[in-house]
Amino acid sequence: MDIFSVLSLFGGLAMFLYGMRLMGNSLKESSSGTLKNIMSGMTNSPLKAFLLGCFVTALIQSSNATIVITSGLVAAEIITLRQSLGIIIGANVGTTITGQIIRLMDINSSSTAWLQFFKPSTLAPIALIIGIILIMFCKFNNSRLAGNIIMGFGILFTGLLAMTDSVTGMSDTGVFNNLFTGFGSNPFLGCLVGAVVAFILQSASATIGILQSFSMTGLLTFGGVYSIIVGVFLGVCVTTAIVCSIGAKPNARRVGIVNIIFNLCKAVLVFIGVFIAHQLGLLNSIWDAPISSGGIANANTIFNLICAIILLPFIGTFERLSYKIVKDEPVKANKYDAKFKALDPVFFSTPAIAFNSCYDALLTMAESSMANIRLGLQLLHKFDQKTFDYIQEEEKNIDKFADRISNYLVQLSAKIREDNHIKLMDEYHKVIAEFERLGDHAVNLAEEAEEIHSKNTVLSEFALSQIDVTAEILDKIMDYSKLAFEKRDAEAAKHIEPLEEVVDDLVYAMKESHLVRLRNGKCNIEVDNNYLNILNNLERISDVCSNVGIAVVARVKPELANEAHKYISRLHQGKDEAFNKEYQEAHDYYFDKLETE
Repeated sequence: MDIFSVLSLFGGLAMFLYGMRLMGNSLKESSSGTLKNIMSGMTNSPLKAFLLGCFVTALIQSSNATIVITSGLVAAEIITLRQSLGIIIGANVGTTITGQIIRLMDINSSSTAWLQFFKPSTLAPIALIIGIILIMFCKFNNSRLAGNIIMGFGILFTGLLAMTDSVTGMSDTGVFNNLFTGFGSNPFLGCLVGAVVAFILQSASATIGILQSFSMTGLLTFGGVYSIIVGVFLGVCVTTAIVCSIGAKPNARRVGIVNIIFNLCKAVLVFIGVFIAHQLGLLNSIWDAPISSGGIANANTIFNLICAIILLPFIGTFERLSYKIVKDEPVKANKYDAKFKALDPVFFSTPAIAFNSCYDALLTMAESSMANIRLGLQLLHKFDQKTFDYIQEEEKNIDKFADRISNYLVQLSAKIREDNHIKLMDEYHKVIAEFERLGDHAVNLAEEAEEIHSKNTVLSEFALSQIDVTAEILDKIMDYSKLAFEKRDAEAAKHIEPLEEVVDDLVYAMKESHLVRLRNGKCNIEVDNNYLNILNNLERISDVCSNVGIAVVARVKPELANEAHKYISRLHQGKDEAFNKEYQEAHDYYFDKLETE
């Protein structure tokens, strides 16, 4: 054994880990929002949740990622802690699929010709060639992601082959023989080594993969390996628990604790089971016999599967233990806590889920701002302190949404690469500011109503009736804005602009009418400034809704993204027949109502 063999070993390990991460991250990125929907919709029974955990982990090649995502869903109150427990157990079983893939190393030259294609030495270059072709020369949707997935697979096997070659060259020294024989007589030492390596690598699959590459030396035995596999269970669950606990709420931390409890029980069961079987002589034939890559994969799968079957009925006990270990924090409830919790950094590794959390928060923010505007308009008719206080409290939540979403998107930006995600981020950044402005205008209306009330006066019935006409068209504009954003509906967005022009005309006419009333002494001079401020806010609300519509159109029709203002200018110049028709119909309808007052 020399320095070059060690460098080759760690270089192969680096390729193996990178290939696994590239493949897993690309699979997660390509999963879109369906991953969250599946995980939140298939957990109504422990068995379903268990199978879901197996499937998702086999797909994204990481039990850590599955459990961390599950922790985020629990924190966001999308699923309950009880629903998450089956997923945790399933994730521990699903992670064994990587070892089953790696066992392809056992295919030898005497195998039939078609089986030779499944040898890592054949699969690796084929995967690399296909992957680079997809990345460099194909332009269809998600071709880069597909190429990264296949390229990651090829890099993983290339690293595995490099590790195997270096280990084979190092096997003649006798060091490994003494090391692994020692594990057979001291299983707790083997458990410790497995736990430490898995903790450092943060991957059960990678640690088992290293063991499988060492198996090519012919020096590993079942008696020397099983305790290392048990140690892997413990090392990885500690890492996951730490990740789940960073800045997390109690239920999210409990997910990590349950994973530790489950793996501790699993380790005890395996040690007891192996000890009894060995004492009964059931393992004599394999105890000291060389174990292959496939044998290690099978042992890992069997340990996990049998323990899952035995422990699945005890998830209620695990849940109760987690509540005893992690106490609830006394906090003042906020009706939007679930939305705030959903903006969880654990979703950064799956941008589609992170964007979905932003969408939910933005939609709630828009609904709250628009509801506040309607309440503010009501206060102009009859001031009510409770309603005023509610608007102010909601405004704090709207500002909190704006800060949380903005910061979340800034952090998320470093993780995204897909064009559609970049466009989505651009849209979300734009509408955050617009929804916050809607909330500000609602507060402005409420404060004007409060000031009028404090003067012990009111707006005239004529002024209120004119405001009501404008409020009616604003209500329609806000509905179109919400629909445009919620459904990404470009047609709904197109209805905003002609109505926004009518609001401009109405406000102008109302100001002119107000001046006439002032000259004729029919308007209360004390509320002159308040009334004009109210009209300015009504006009700006329609402008903000117009900006939301433009952002949606730019998102749905990228060809207009860089020419949005030219598009709006063209509409205002009367060069669009549909716009002209809708504008004229709305203008006639609302001005008829305004003139009849």
